Amino acid sequence: MKCRSYIKHPRFRKNITSSQFTPKQLAAFYGFPPNTTGIGKKVAVIELGGAYNQGDLDTYFKSLGLTVKPVVFHSIDGGQNTSDGPDGADGEVMLDLCVIGAMAPGVEMHCYTAPNTDQGFLDAINQAITDKMDCISISWGAPEDQWSGPIVTAFNAAFQKAGAAGITVTVAAGDNGSTDGEIGNHVDFPASSPFVLACGGTSVLSVSPVNEVVWNDGSAGGATGGGVSGVLGLPTWQSKANVPGGRARGVPDVAGNADPNTGWIIMIDGQQYVIGGTSAVAPMWAALAACLSQVVGNVGFLNPFLYNQGGWARDIVSGNNGTYTSRVGWDACTGNGVPIGTKLLAMLQPTVPPTPPTPPTPPKPTQHTIVVTGSITVDGKPVT
Repeated sequence: MKCRSYIKHPRFRKNITSSQFTPKQLAAFYGFPPNTTGIGKKVAVIELGGAYNQGDLDTYFKSLGLTVKPVVFHSIDGGQNTSDGPDGADGEVMLDLCVIGAMAPGVEMHCYTAPNTDQGFLDAINQAITDKMDCISISWGAPEDQWSGPIVTAFNAAFQKAGAAGITVTVAAGDNGSTDGEIGNHVDFPASSPFVLACGGTSVLSVSPVNEVVWNDGSAGGATGGGVSGVLGLPTWQSKANVPGGRARGVPDVAGNADPNTGWIIMIDGQQYVIGGTSAVAPMWAALAACLSQVVGNVGFLNPFLYNQGGWARDIVSGNNGTYTSRVGWDACTGNGVPIGTKLLAMLQPTVPPTPPTPPTPPKPTQHTIVVTGSITVDGKPVT
């Protein structure tokens, strides 16, 4: 089975306007903690085709005033860094690297490229885990019903191993709304794995005042994936999320800007492009996880924390992805919402009890000399 990447070009992709953003601008919009760059952390991108150009990356980061380390390339099962043009997988690879490098410029980026097969995909993930990456970003997938049971089990085992090792895995939820491009309602795998952070999409219509809604451009432009798994059960950490039906994994968990018409300005094959899709949201969350991990240590599998805590997200309460409509709290369009990075960091930092005040030093005892004048009577006898 071949997976697909989740990037979308706007209808007029070269017509760059103020409604489209650089990753640095969106890092500020989503409250990435200042003075964090992800330094000391390693972030992997899993790719099933396409190529990056290091010279283009250097030019792009320089245009943003950034210096970013060169990408480390890993060939998995013979995968090659071979270009197939801006409308192919090159756009996916460059989007992933531009987003991560610009939002977390201190990280070390690793590109794991494998053949577009079940085994190649799985081998790339397992190698990134073996190599002790801190975060893994995946922007490839396919409708859940296209995967065999044994392969789903194998992927879930790998993701569970990643979580146990303190690795954050972020996955795009898909760009074809609640149907995932099929008849009826379907979610995308591996986004529906209960061991990954599934990333849905929004449209950022205005930054000031903030106006952000569910991404849904209709059949011509795509929409955020999301819905209820037909294969995987409800995780315990989603038990209070009011997932429709209450028995299966709900997708997504979180969201970010994905509309190609309010998209991300990046560079592909020497040209500036505007790109959208939930493919941008998975690397965005990987970059945020790296920045948070720089301060508090590896945040690892974030889902239980995100579902058990409030106040770290801006809820998206307008729009739909077809079948599902946004609402207060978790929904099958944008999950728990988009991040407010500074608040998330504050909640993740361990609470250090205040140092008790130092008690005052007791005064030294004062010696007094008592002089008795006259006389007193003790037991009937005078004492002088």
